[in-house]
Amino acid sequence: MKTVLTVDDSASVRQMVRLTLSGAGYQVKEAGDGAEGLRQAQATPMSMVVTDLNMPVMDGMTFIRELRKLPAYKGVPIIFLTTESDAARKMEAKQAGATGWITKPFEQAQLLAIVKKVLG
Repeated sequence: MKTVLTVDDSASVRQMVRLTLSGAGYQVKEAGDGAEGLRQAQATPMSMVVTDLNMPVMDGMTFIRELRKLPAYKGVPIIFLTTESDAARKMEAKQAGATGWITKPFEQAQLLAIVKKVLG
């Protein structure tokens, strides 16, 4: 079973991601900020990461940069799920190592389609 880590400071967004993905047969781990996400990622191998951009403690951009430093996460897909839609931020995210970008509010079918696409 593939495990997806969802990192967001909003419990309702994490719940929506969890319900969407667990319903499709994925195991979902949750974290409330980038620092917690990093600890989770180091403790459990993840098949994919879905992260928010704006969070307390450690934001999504820093989280992705730190995650990409870990050898186990060089090729793991990382998707931003955020209210931001600025082109410059998307470019920065790509340079930091993001695989894709979904703007909130999101459709469950859209999230599932992207997850299936990047996880094969």
